[in-house]
Amino acid sequence: MLANRSAEISPQLYARVGGVLYLIIITAGATGELFVRGPSVVSGNAAATAHNIMASPSLWRAGIAGDLVMHVCDVPLMVIFYVLLRPVNSHLALLAVLFNLTQTAVLVANKLNLLVPIFLLGDAEYLKAFTPEQLQALSYVSLRTHDNGFAMGLVFFGAACLVVGYLISRSGYLPRTLGVLMQVAGVCYITNSFALVVWPPLGAKLFPFILLPPLVAELSLALWLLVKGVDVAKWKARILPRAHLS
Repeated sequence: MLANRSAEISPQLYARVGGVLYLIIITAGATGELFVRGPSVVSGNAAATAHNIMASPSLWRAGIAGDLVMHVCDVPLMVIFYVLLRPVNSHLALLAVLFNLTQTAVLVANKLNLLVPIFLLGDAEYLKAFTPEQLQALSYVSLRTHDNGFAMGLVFFGAACLVVGYLISRSGYLPRTLGVLMQVAGVCYITNSFALVVWPPLGAKLFPFILLPPLVAELSLALWLLVKGVDVAKWKARILPRAHLS
């Protein structure tokens, strides 16, 4: 019975849906950083940053909403990667899910830091206890906190990339090159995050160049899943013996 259930699974369907979800994640993440927060946040200038945010609060909120869409898509993508990669090693595939789940939980909670400037820069009566300069400074501190929280979340995602990359390399039904690229991405994410937390000047020098390899790796994997998928015969050859043993 288990063998029949496994045979009914369509890995190509998982792969195609996974490719679409991954592209949504990449697009939503890039849009928020490049077109919302990037133009709005002026490094070291709390007043200018506050002015930019309040000049278009709806755009700022839309950027946060886009991030939440990204994280919603994270969850089914975790399941898809688990299904596709568990024939290689189910325990490591589960480990990757746990790393990814931790990353997503950290990043979703971290989004609250992006809402703080909207609250502080509003016109509520209780805010009159502070000067405009104080509110602007507190808003900017919240954004800096978000940056560091994002870095902490990416430590777990980097670990997930290392595990996923290893499983892809060993799978035989996905290109080994994609696995190597994902492992390089994992190293880059972890290096960038620890540099930002431990030695910010180094992190500033590495960014954004150190994130180019992850972009190449993740975009390549997303497109491969969408266009090519997996080698179904090899995937089934791995999963069916496990089903018979069960």
